[in-house]
Amino acid sequence: MPDITYREALHQALHEEMLRDESVFLMGEDIAQFGGAYKVTAGFFEEFGAKRVKDTPISEEAIVGAGIGAAMVGLRPVIEIMTINFILVAFDQVINNAAKISYMFGGQGCVPLVIRTPQGAGHQLGEQHSQNLDVYFAYVPGLYVVTPATPADAKGMLKTAIRGNNPVMFIENLALYNTIGPVPEGEYLVPFGKARVAREGRDLTIVSHSRMVRTALDAAERLARDGVEAEVIDLRSLRPLDAETLTASVRKTNRALVVEEGWRQYGVGAEVVATIQEQAFDFLDAPVVRITTADVPMPYSKPLETAALPQLDAVVDAARAMLPRRLRRA
Repeated sequence: MPDITYREALHQALHEEMLRDESVFLMGEDIAQFGGAYKVTAGFFEEFGAKRVKDTPISEEAIVGAGIGAAMVGLRPVIEIMTINFILVAFDQVINNAAKISYMFGGQGCVPLVIRTPQGAGHQLGEQHSQNLDVYFAYVPGLYVVTPATPADAKGMLKTAIRGNNPVMFIENLALYNTIGPVPEGEYLVPFGKARVAREGRDLTIVSHSRMVRTALDAAERLARDGVEAEVIDLRSLRPLDAETLTASVRKTNRALVVEEGWRQYGVGAEVVATIQEQAFDFLDAPVVRITTADVPMPYSKPLETAALPQLDAVVDAARAMLPRRLRRA
């Protein structure tokens, strides 16, 4: 199983699905000759031509709307929005059209549309280009919302998204494109609604998704040096949410720490905490703790941006504070 980057895994998934199914085509800003802002579609225009790899005007509303229309007549568009921050101008198309058409027409039509877009901060791109808006879409019935954290999941979940018959918000993270990991070759699918136990443990559960899975794993590795075994749960899918895997882990470890890059109030972590409280409350030996981005617009200044984001030390310290006294070490 070769090690490739997250970017290459996305490229591989798109390439395989375009070869497999001629109804799959791509649309987005600068995705053709330029190969996309993040080079995920590099070489596709030369191989598949202008009919299947389409540059669009700078109009997210038009891109999503055209994708919805194409999906409704039997095609399988994969559209790229350069950053999730830009999709706000297409919010009506996503929420009121893509997510609702199947329901509005009693299932007589479907919208097999995949919207690929990255989110995330840490690159000094300022307040309007550094947001994590996955929770906006996870709130909406009718959408699938997935946030793969590894190259393998990037490939497997993108292939699943393309083959499905429902609209999918496929949310990547800017900080993950150059990360490397093993990826199966050929046919490989990852189902939606199934969380991944990224690391087994017994002393506490760290729940995370997207980029923060790497931070959670780093924290677990540091805790292990002191004899603390943290279990790390990668949610993978925000809608549907795998409550079973999540709560099974908390029932085993009796403690839960939720780490997310989004804002604290009304975030994904709030839903995770509510799920734990409803389904595993009697198993908790300590209150659930949350580590999040500060509730402020993301600063441009690098020191302030770093201070606003969840940091490894904060995760480790919070985990240690939750543990019984016999397991705490400075």
